[in-house]
Order: sequence, then C-alpha cells, then structure tokens
Amino acid sequence: MKVMILAGGLSHERDVSIRSGRRVWEALEERGIRATVHDVDTTLLPNLQSLDDAVVWPLLHGASGEDGSLQALLELVDAPFVGTGSREARVAWVKPVAKAVFSRAGVSTPDYVTLPQSLFREVGAEHVLSALLSKFPLPLVVKPARGGSALGVSLVTEADDLAQAMVRCFAYGDQAMIERAVSGTEVAVSVVGHDDQAKVLPAVEIVCDGPYDYDARYNPGRVEYFAPSRLEPAQVAAVEEAALAVHRTMGLRDLSRIDMIVDAAGVAQVIDINVAPGMTETSLFPQAVEASGEELGALYARIVEGAFSR
Repeated sequence: MKVMILAGGLSHERDVSIRSGRRVWEALEERGIRATVHDVDTTLLPNLQSLDDAVVWPLLHGASGEDGSLQALLELVDAPFVGTGSREARVAWVKPVAKAVFSRAGVSTPDYVTLPQSLFREVGAEHVLSALLSKFPLPLVVKPARGGSALGVSLVTEADDLAQAMVRCFAYGDQAMIERAVSGTEVAVSVVGHDDQAKVLPAVEIVCDGPYDYDARYNPGRVEYFAPSRLEPAQVAAVEEAALAVHRTMGLRDLSRIDMIVDAAGVAQVIDINVAPGMTETSLFPQAVEASGEELGALYARIVEGAFSR
C-alpha cells in the first residue's frame, strides 16, 4: 500500500496545508509506509492512475479541499481516500447549514443569522447593521459562512466596530454568519472512525492571549494548550457526547475535529466542524492523539489502512 498525500492548493490556507502534508508524510514514513506528497494540479489524475494500491489522503485546507469538490473528483475515479465523503463534506463546509443539521440532534450551538453581501447593498448597510444589533446583543462573532483557520473572523464588542468586521468577513466570501459570542472554556475535540466505531480523543483546551485567530493558531507563543483539557468530569462527558453526536449526525468519516466552547452553565456549544483538521506541529488533532497515549504514526497508519480497505 502506498499513500498519496495531497497538500497545497490555491486557498488562503495553502501554507498550512503544505505543513500538514509534510508532518503526516514524516509520521507515515516512520511507520514504514511509503508516502509521497503532491500538489493539486494538472498532474494529479495522471499520477494517481500510475500508482497501484494507493490510497489518497487529502490534506488541503479551505475551499476545494474541504468543500467536497476534491472528494467528488476522487469518487469519480474510484480512488480510495481518507476522510469524509463528498456530499457530507459539502454540508459540513457551509457553517449555517451544518448548524441546522446537527442542532436537530440536540447539539447546542450559538444563535446565528446568515446574510449575503448583496443584501447590504440592496437594503442599505446602515439598516441591516441596526437590525443586527437590535436582535443580537453584543458581543457578536462575525465570520465567513464558509472557510477555516479563523480567516475573516472578528469578535465585535463595540457597535461601531461591526461595519468593519463585516468588511473583513466579506473579503473571504460573499456570505456572512453572525452569531452570539459565547464565553467560557474553548476546546477542540477530535474524533476518529465512523458510525458506531467512532472514538473520541481527549479534548484539547485552548488558552489564548487574545482571539484564537490565524496568527495564534500557527505561530507558537500566543497560545497555551492543555491536552487533555482541565475540564471537570461532567464537562468532559458533555463535550465528548456533543462531538460524537456531530460526527455521526453529519456522517463524517475517519477523522474530524469539533470546536466548541463550554459556557458558564457547563453546556458544550459547538462552534465549528473540520473534516480535514490541521496536522502541523501546533495543530490540535495531533495533540489530541498524543494525549490519548497512541503514537501518531500508528493512528495515521490505521486510518489509511481503513480507507484502503473500503
């Protein structure tokens, strides 16, 4: 069995993807599994067709890598691959749609509204902002309806800052999701497996000196991680239950990372879903694996073997 790792792409998260690909390649090579790293370009399908007994591990972050497009292409050519299928990935990629799906399973998530950029022009930005502030008391979080790595995300604590937050958000997409800000303990809960075989890894607690933004995620120094988290046993049970419910309800496969905040009442509020979590040296999924006591390469090998056997 050979593993073809796909990393790079043309999204805003290209550099992170390349770093993720390199780290997974190192872990697999240490386990004696032959792996190569490829970008997504015109050589992708010819290279794939030239490899026998190969499984693909898509590690592209952002659009095309997580929105189901690349997965759909791999399904078209019957290439076994690691991760969630194309239809399920597409649903998970659109944050408000994902919220609507998993909230039906009883999973808590902050109240939200989704608005397109065109509506601000047609109705008048001033009127829309006023309506938002009347419905959603500050603080608010403004984020692109699609995307990852906290790109275009703003925490708004002053009414005068809302307009600028919308401008920043629309730089990364034409749909904005505005949600009630939740304070509490921020954790990331990773899940491996599928359906009844899904298993939760220890929650990783995130303590940041400010917003847990793109810079904080990928540049060491601003964030302190606790793996496993310092949550109380009842809170641990709550976040694990929420993560499993999301993973199963959304039909996620092989691996995922569910980001959430445990609020003052001990409720696990799900913030985001990641079907292709980062695998860099500061990423949360590898920290969860290490906290579980399992060796990274061993888990990665099991994941690719499972994908190959499908």
